[in-house]
Amino acid sequence: MTSATHSTLFPQVPDSADAVLDGLDPEQREVAVALQGPVCVLAGAGTGKTRAITHRIAYGVRAGILQPTSVLAVTFTNRAAGEMRGRLRQLGAGGVQARTFHSAALRQLQYFWPKAVGGDLPRLLERKVQLVAEAAARCGIRLDRNELRDVTSEIEWAKVTQTVPADYPAVVAKSQRDAPRDPAEISQVYAMYEQLKRDRTVIDFEDVLLLTVGILQDRHDIADHVRRQYQHFVVDEYQDVSPLQQRLLDLWLGDRDNLCVVGDASQTIYSFTGATPDHLLNFRTRHPRATVVKLVRDYRSTPQVVHLANGLLGQARGRAAEHRLELVSQRERGPEPAYTEYADEPAEAEGTARRIRDLIAAGVPAGEIAVLYRVNSQSEVYEQALADAGVPYQLRGAERFFERAEVREAGVALRGAARAGGNDSLLDDAEGLPAEVRAVLSTKGWSSEPPAGSGAVRDRWESLAALVRLAEDFEQARPGATLSDLVAELDERAAAQHAPTVQGVTLASLHSAKGLEWDAVFLVGLTEGMMPITYAKTDEQIEEERRLLYVGVTRARFHLSLSWSLARSPGGRASRRPSRFLNGLRPGSGALGGRASAGGGAGIERPAPARRKRRGPALCRVCGKTLTDAGEMKLMRCDDCPSDMDEALYERLRDWRAVRAQEISQPAYCVFTDKTLMAIAEAVPGSEGELAGIPGVGARKLGRFGSAVLDICAGGDGVEGLAEADEEM
Repeated sequence: MTSATHSTLFPQVPDSADAVLDGLDPEQREVAVALQGPVCVLAGAGTGKTRAITHRIAYGVRAGILQPTSVLAVTFTNRAAGEMRGRLRQLGAGGVQARTFHSAALRQLQYFWPKAVGGDLPRLLERKVQLVAEAAARCGIRLDRNELRDVTSEIEWAKVTQTVPADYPAVVAKSQRDAPRDPAEISQVYAMYEQLKRDRTVIDFEDVLLLTVGILQDRHDIADHVRRQYQHFVVDEYQDVSPLQQRLLDLWLGDRDNLCVVGDASQTIYSFTGATPDHLLNFRTRHPRATVVKLVRDYRSTPQVVHLANGLLGQARGRAAEHRLELVSQRERGPEPAYTEYADEPAEAEGTARRIRDLIAAGVPAGEIAVLYRVNSQSEVYEQALADAGVPYQLRGAERFFERAEVREAGVALRGAARAGGNDSLLDDAEGLPAEVRAVLSTKGWSSEPPAGSGAVRDRWESLAALVRLAEDFEQARPGATLSDLVAELDERAAAQHAPTVQGVTLASLHSAKGLEWDAVFLVGLTEGMMPITYAKTDEQIEEERRLLYVGVTRARFHLSLSWSLARSPGGRASRRPSRFLNGLRPGSGALGGRASAGGGAGIERPAPARRKRRGPALCRVCGKTLTDAGEMKLMRCDDCPSDMDEALYERLRDWRAVRAQEISQPAYCVFTDKTLMAIAEAVPGSEGELAGIPGVGARKLGRFGSAVLDICAGGDGVEGLAEADEEM
């Protein structure tokens, strides 16, 4: 059987209820036919849980056991809800509601507010940070940018755990939670924030749940209305339910038990937001008659990756660990996980970029590769390394796909062509939907061959190429589909933020990678203090960090690389240690040394030191301070220290770079970054040796651009060096 994630994006609609069950494994089939009473599905990573529950709903609908409008499926992200709706539609169950908790609650709140309260529903506050900042200022409390973000998150946690401002200090003390500020101060800010919302007649996202709960509790007639509408409930990612979400679910259910929950306690990684696996772990206690099904057949990852994942959880402690699932890979054998130790963070980033470039050269698509790290601030050095290696990348958590300017422009063009009914001259010779889409998007920057390098030009092309691939998949599923049909599909996906895949290496935090998967995954920065993170103090917090690493490991289908560096910066003291979670798993790390390898395991790689000499920490050449920021290390000075840069030389270098980038069809930073040009303009090198000593000028760029740069530094225009470089190419 093939994994759901590898199935065609738009499969053919099954012709009968029994056909819906085709292709399910025995455990998935057991889930699909369990349509009555409470059902608990314990589903490990990669075991096809979404496939199981969508086929369960579709089978019930197609067999006439469930009415589509009586089913409410809830999950935690718009992307997951959109994917679920798409699958249900293709299985012939398009009338089923699949929404996030917040979306379902907001819809009910908007409908019942005039009847329950009167008037219009208060305006929804899109971003609460500004109002929290104002609340803090009114309380005479100064918050910097990071503190503001943390206090805002703390207010969100208090609300989803149903903690009012006056009780916040006591609840924090009882739960041993580390507050980002004095709890009494946060309580003040929280109370003022709530007052400001009332004064301005606005509500936030947490209020959507709280107000819906309040109406359903107080108005039995409205609660009965909702319960008549929805009689069967499915909850995905049940280990991430907060107390407030569970309270809402209980009110939706009433005294009924037609509830199917799906989750994995070993993937509980959001407790800082109020999520708790207790509802999943206590499900059988609350529902003694529950049907319990375990999904452990892993269709995503190779035996080598699964063996490491099982070994990682095998060392876990606590209640979630007691309920861990031992996964069994259903795939052919693959390569062993690679463990690599680097001297410093830039070396780790450069080494990772080299390996990624090799994988792409070997045929692995860039869009099937991910670099995952613990915190977002780690991304910069990898962005730089991938750009230097000429590898396209995308930052997860950046601008949403359907909000990108080029995607909006493409949508306008496709709608115009659809309204023209195929009479547009561009479409006269086009055959089939994909050809029509290519013809339209060719006017917006799409071409059959991608531009070289990365950057804005490549990003734009990748967005348009994703739309072309979507059209190809759509026509395969619906032969004869028109451009109007595709536009309707795009509109629905945009409303759900269900974006197609963009080709480019994904850079993402481990938390944001939840629910995703790639052929190749690089887990980087695996050192004590980062994994587990420094502020994880209690046993429960440490175990959540272990589960976070487990989530990272199980994102990989085939290639898995784990790496760490001994120092932060070149020449720094090698004081770091690999993550404790790798003890007994990585080769040579203890009595369990071979466990991570299904076939004995390969040793830890320690790449040869980089070409540059390391004679101690990098020091600012102006004030002597130790440098740690990658940009400052390129300049060999603090950003705020006086610069002796030759401004005219810098401008000539920028002009030359712009011309060169255009000629080789790459973004400017793939030639040299601004920081590297500034360093060159400050150093004014007179020889290849001096130029090579500037961070950001590696051997490859020295050979390709060195002569031109030295010519410009000597007062020339770089043309002579440029010609030499072209001859070498």
